[in-house]
Amino acid sequence: MTITDDSLVLRVAGRPVGRYLTRPELPGRLSPRPCLHPVTTLSGTAVTELSPADHLHHLGVGVAVPDVEGYNFWGGRTYVRDRGPTELDNHGSQRHTAFQLRDPDGFVEELRWVASGRELLRERRTVAATELTDTAWALDFTFSLTNITDAPLSIGSPATNGRPGAAYGGFFWRARKEATAPRVLTAEAEGEAAVHGSRADWLALVGGTWTLVFAGATDTTRRDPWFVRADEYPGVGSSLAHTDRLPIEPGGTAVRRVVTVVADGTLDRDEAAALVRKAVSP
Repeated sequence: MTITDDSLVLRVAGRPVGRYLTRPELPGRLSPRPCLHPVTTLSGTAVTELSPADHLHHLGVGVAVPDVEGYNFWGGRTYVRDRGPTELDNHGSQRHTAFQLRDPDGFVEELRWVASGRELLRERRTVAATELTDTAWALDFTFSLTNITDAPLSIGSPATNGRPGAAYGGFFWRARKEATAPRVLTAEAEGEAAVHGSRADWLALVGGTWTLVFAGATDTTRRDPWFVRADEYPGVGSSLAHTDRLPIEPGGTAVRRVVTVVADGTLDRDEAAALVRKAVSP
């Protein structure tokens, strides 16, 4: 693993497939947080974007939440009921504390979620990269959010605050934007409109020369609907707060695990499903 003061390189079979930025230097309104970027296929095609012009607060692959007790850990404007997107001085940051484990193919990290000088959540993040075939690998991403305050707190989204269809917040992957929007498909549906907000064991974004296949790897994660964008920009997330806020009691922990297949080429449904089975199998 190549390590600098602010990043490490994730490798699969000796090949670099991602850089993890532990302390990205970003303005506060972007909700600074550790993230993976660039993430690439095994042939080297980049499949993430960092602070693209259309959404400066989209940071590769990571965990982003727009509402933790009113604090914005997503970045950008905050959706306020009956007012819409509003510039507020309410941004939090995720602060890298330490690595408990660091290997060429993965790491275990501790983070602090801090806003207004107060720590709200403590996160344990586990990331592992595994080779699947000569043209595909899997990124296994687990995060555990523990409420370390002495009061209940809850996670919300623009959807729970009054904006229909905007239940983003949780694991989020900002994908590569190309001239043509990627195809979106699950085992039973196709197209952004059909897939967005649905529950599915896996969801694929198919670009010009690459495919990303996202899969909830626990029963709890699979119950979270998918947040999907393709036409405006390519991005996929798993929604922690779809219709209701997610409560976390003092000392309580919310855990989610998403496994993403990163493949060269354009996969069809059967190929995507086969790789997911291989990636998520015990």
